[in-house]
Amino acid sequence: MIEIAIPGYRTLQLQYLVMDYNGTLASDGNLVTGVGEAVTRLATDLDIHVVTADTFGKAASELEGLPLTLTILPLQNQDQAKLDYVGRLGAESVVAIGNGRNDRLMLHAAALGIAVILDEGAALQAMSAADIVCTSAESALDLLTETKRLIATLRS
Repeated sequence: MIEIAIPGYRTLQLQYLVMDYNGTLASDGNLVTGVGEAVTRLATDLDIHVVTADTFGKAASELEGLPLTLTILPLQNQDQAKLDYVGRLGAESVVAIGNGRNDRLMLHAAALGIAVILDEGAALQAMSAADIVCTSAESALDLLTETKRLIATLRS
């Protein structure tokens, strides 16, 4: 678990990391350099999940060997499926990371929502639902190990 007291905001007690794959951790289906190492570091403190439609069909091979649970979603109702997934874990203990319109509900529901803007961009709805917006997957993941960055952004 990661506990972060953010002055004027709240104390986060995070147990789960739920992430989208394409556009969040990967570009054109290929895992972004450095993400695997960051995920491995975080796995000592968080139970990590990747929930994706796997548009390019590469998620399983690209994530092979990483300490995480991969769930491939059907094409229909992905936004609700991701929200339900976060709800089953307990949204109050989840940090969610995504970029797409289908991530907006989980980003809003999670204790901490982080939108990421990679090559395919980010949906405005995802950015609006998130607590923080980052320009790389590594930056988003680093917020969970370099927590003073997170505090500096969210404190009142």
